[in-house]
Amino acid sequence: ASRPLPPGQYLETGFPVLSAGPTPRTPLDKWTFTVEGGDGAKLASWTWNEFMALPQTEVKTDIHCVTKWSKLDTRWKGVTIDTLLKAADITPGDGYVMAFCDGGYTTNLPLEDLTGGKGMVAHEFEGEPLDPEHGGPARLFVPHLYFWKSAKWVRGLRFMSGDAPGFWEAYGYHMYG
Repeated sequence: ASRPLPPGQYLETGFPVLSAGPTPRTPLDKWTFTVEGGDGAKLASWTWNEFMALPQTEVKTDIHCVTKWSKLDTRWKGVTIDTLLKAADITPGDGYVMAFCDGGYTTNLPLEDLTGGKGMVAHEFEGEPLDPEHGGPARLFVPHLYFWKSAKWVRGLRFMSGDAPGFWEAYGYHMYG
């Protein structure tokens, strides 16, 4: 489908690999996903098998990277943040979330940008398991924001009452994306 791209973006038919460090490769039997309170207390955690047993959602959407590429009509599958919160019996309030990942990467987001069907933890891209180079086994996926907010190798979310900078934000990237 032909449609205009955001200003300054170009159409990418491949899938560029951009990372802040080496690619972690966590075996699925050692993988967990954790939701924490602002004090670091564990509110809920899932193993890979438990995570895969949660209700799954498929999304077809365009993605845009801050390095100027856009990719149209991509297909993703994963567990929405809403589903995770419901499974953990957490009622989200206002505030912010810090996503934390293998390799030490973090990124911050307003909680409202993850709920209401806007964010998921994705494990599949174009019908295949997500490659480690693209954040597999699972990455945060927030398609309405630039892609550095869709943190690769995500392992958890920490709920915070106030905003705090993540990895790139600490280096001067915009706090919002």
